[in-house]
Amino acid sequence: MPGKISDFRNQFTADLARPNRFTVYIRPPSDFGTGIGMEGLSWRCEAANLPGRHLSTIEQKTYGPFEKYPYHTSYGDIDLTFIMDGDMGVRTFFDAWLDSINPISSFDVSYKDDYAAPIDIVQYDLTNTETYSITLVDAYPINVNQLDLDWSNDGYHKLVVTFAYTYWINNTQNISNAPPSNDANSQVDEQ
Repeated sequence: MPGKISDFRNQFTADLARPNRFTVYIRPPSDFGTGIGMEGLSWRCEAANLPGRHLSTIEQKTYGPFEKYPYHTSYGDIDLTFIMDGDMGVRTFFDAWLDSINPISSFDVSYKDDYAAPIDIVQYDLTNTETYSITLVDAYPINVNQLDLDWSNDGYHKLVVTFAYTYWINNTQNISNAPPSNDANSQVDEQ
């Protein structure tokens, strides 16, 4: 039997999450000279993703139908889109980051600790209160897309940068959802 419209409306006690209320904070490696302010880079991020998480499964049958069992978690790359400034500072920043990973002077790949950095993606509500936040752990650019030049286009450049990362952490999860600690002091504090 279908429900009442009023019951449906009552399920939404607050406003809906809006995709245009977000901020991306990129914290490049500490010894990496940026040339652009990180706040400026955050303001220039026009589009982002809140990444997903995928459980790889294997099918197994002992008796009856096949069942799926998870054996591995995987994370897909994410794309961030940046509005380009007139002096191409954003493009220069990402070109330099790629060069710090794999310099064209030697083509030797650097150690991950030297080029990977955390990236925070924060979602806000209509009152600009943080409602959801994640951190991409050990993120780094793997692709800086091309910028098309066209005399008939009077718009502005948008640079899409693809990032790889090891995994992401949900910063807004309740601390009670964390795995139990083996520390005897924390068990005493909980009582």
